Amino acid sequence: MLLSRWRLQLGLLIAFTDVSHAAETIESVANALSPSSLPRHEMIAELEWFRDASHPFRNKTITVVTEDIPTHVWERDVLAQLFLRLTGIRVKYDIVGEGTVVENIFKQVSQGVHLYDIYVNDADHIGTHSRVQGVVNLSDYMRDEGKPFTNPYLDLDDFLNLQFGQDYDGNQLQLPDQQFANLYWFRYDWFSRKDIQTKFRTFTANKYGEENAYDLGVPVNFAAYEDIAEFFTNTPVDGKKVYGHTDFGKKSPSLGWRFTDAWLSIAGAGDSGLPNGSPVDEWGIRVKDRIPRGSSVKRGGATNGPAAVYALQTYIDWLNNYSPPDARQGTFRDASVSAAKGNVAQQIFLYTLWVNRDEYHQGEMINQVGQPVWRLAPTPHGRYWDQGMKVGYQDAGSWTIPKTTRGPRRAAAWLWAQFAVSKSAALSKFKAGGTPVRHSTLQSPSIQDNKQYWGGLIEFYQSNAINLWTDTGLNVPHYPLLFRTWWPNLDQAIDGKITPQQAMDNIARLQDRVMSELNLAKYSPQLNPVKTRDYWLSQPGSPKPFRAREAPKTLPYEKAIEIWQVKR
Repeated sequence: MLLSRWRLQLGLLIAFTDVSHAAETIESVANALSPSSLPRHEMIAELEWFRDASHPFRNKTITVVTEDIPTHVWERDVLAQLFLRLTGIRVKYDIVGEGTVVENIFKQVSQGVHLYDIYVNDADHIGTHSRVQGVVNLSDYMRDEGKPFTNPYLDLDDFLNLQFGQDYDGNQLQLPDQQFANLYWFRYDWFSRKDIQTKFRTFTANKYGEENAYDLGVPVNFAAYEDIAEFFTNTPVDGKKVYGHTDFGKKSPSLGWRFTDAWLSIAGAGDSGLPNGSPVDEWGIRVKDRIPRGSSVKRGGATNGPAAVYALQTYIDWLNNYSPPDARQGTFRDASVSAAKGNVAQQIFLYTLWVNRDEYHQGEMINQVGQPVWRLAPTPHGRYWDQGMKVGYQDAGSWTIPKTTRGPRRAAAWLWAQFAVSKSAALSKFKAGGTPVRHSTLQSPSIQDNKQYWGGLIEFYQSNAINLWTDTGLNVPHYPLLFRTWWPNLDQAIDGKITPQQAMDNIARLQDRVMSELNLAKYSPQLNPVKTRDYWLSQPGSPKPFRAREAPKTLPYEKAIEIWQVKR
């Protein structure tokens, strides 16, 4: 009897200790992630749910692979450790180049070789996932098998651009983990100076005549961007040599992304219609009834049309004429900090995740009160761009679970993905990486009270503009195979070994060959019969016949960002 009573008391003591330890863990994780967009009691409730739901998977290890950007380094070094403390699930991270992520996931989904339990894979691949059918349909999973492991506080309506990860029928195949856009960046302090404004006005008067002179401001189109690039490249600022443009041109996969990340669309190659242009999208691929029909002009596509060739020629000219000498040897990582060196006036194509880096918030990049001297603004468009087209590009690295991840491993991986995008963690992650995924993050007082330090990024993400900057979308039927055709041919054009027309002809021809050989589970390509180039260029829409250079146009910064002041 005494022994039984002692055992009961010991059991109660152990239970009390476990509960006390669990409560202490919840508090410590909450403290580490504070401030959050959630009130404290709701944050505690969400963390308690993760602790309880993960109980069957304690001491399990899941494997994750992501591209190498600051957001994922923070997830690995900080968030995964908190998740382990909270749930007992260990997250083994591989952070690699994006090209390696792409190769791995499509080896896994197409060959059934299990490499990782879960990926952060760009939603640019949604067209491929919709056709290959090799990843978990998260909508189905949340309704059925995964329902006990789906966070009741997930709040899908709170996500930015949730649609990027949806198939044609609205099924969620990928869940956004981090997002960033390509926006125009410029030295607001230089553009605001009266002496520089006067010199620019004189420059345009000499170039176009006084009656066509115009003021320095945010360029609306490529013609104005080019004029500003020429002006600054040939006009010292405070006695210092500066450049009117910066970019990157090293032969590498990132050179291909420089173009497939909507450069052709920004130049105007595709059709009107959001999110990607219909029937011709920003890769120049014609699609009808969800079926890709061709990318070369002779099949009704626009990958080698006048607008695409103009896009490549313009890129090469600006790289050679207005960029720092080392730009041609750089990748997108080098270009990301090039503008922050203090000798660049503007950059048409800046991935906004990089403006969170220290380089953009120190030295010459800040004023006397610590605020940035630069601003972000809408992307200028090319001469073939028409009203109603997408305006720019957004990237959405998204949690993607291959079907080879099954049972408990799938549930544990899904718990981790949800924790990585939870309201409890989202604000801290945004501050660490500069890549938001939730509206509530941007609405939080700690962001709103400091949004001036982001140079316009917060206003962009809180406006209707996020619907005009879109990702690759559903029309690209096999991203890994089609993507390989781009950067080797672009590199040859940059080196002058082939012309821009030849480069785009090669890409269009190779894309058509790849698509003709695809045999996918759904919506496999069926190419249009060949017709003459003149036939397709005379049809309405894209591909578009030659257009002459447009008249340059600029706007004051306050006017240019009016679109970002229209709240979502």
